Amino acid sequence: MPYRDHVFACGHYYHLFNRGADRGLIFFNPGNYEYCLRLSKQYAQKYGIAIIAYCLMPNHYHFLIRQETEQPPSKFINALFSAYVQAVNVQQQRKGTLFESRFRHVTVDREEYLTHLCRYIHLNPVKANLVDQPSEWPYSNYLEWVGCRAGTLVDRTFIHQFFKDSAAYRVFVVDYQSEMKARHVPQRYMLDED
Repeated sequence: MPYRDHVFACGHYYHLFNRGADRGLIFFNPGNYEYCLRLSKQYAQKYGIAIIAYCLMPNHYHFLIRQETEQPPSKFINALFSAYVQAVNVQQQRKGTLFESRFRHVTVDREEYLTHLCRYIHLNPVKANLVDQPSEWPYSNYLEWVGCRAGTLVDRTFIHQFFKDSAAYRVFVVDYQSEMKARHVPQRYMLDED
């Protein structure tokens, strides 16, 4: 059944995100992040999802994905976080929901928004004051984008389609980071809901 009557389509891009119940933690230790990433790889392959950009934050997550088959992204995200929540509930000796609601999604249908969203996702830990640079946060695929880590949760063809090399993407991110500091945009106007 389609998620909330939305018809997902093969070849389209989607921004999938959610946050913890009462804005609480969804990742409690480094092992939780790593387990979620292993599940992401497993279920992305199973459901035909190309992961373009992602960032796992202490109390929320972002995935920019491309649907590669007729199976909707809702199957991927529901399977991923169903398995994740079951394991974390056992580990943390907790019960009940981990997330405030079902995941949310936005169809990404403009090229300029698509590339902006990648850097927006990668800058999440910087905007949350967890690190000074996106390269310092290990739970996103920024390091793969800039050629500093050989992870597999990334679509390198996509990167080369929009950026001539890793240095071009670094500049794209740094320019926006500088612009954000100059503007001092209040957090409530950003997509994040910490």
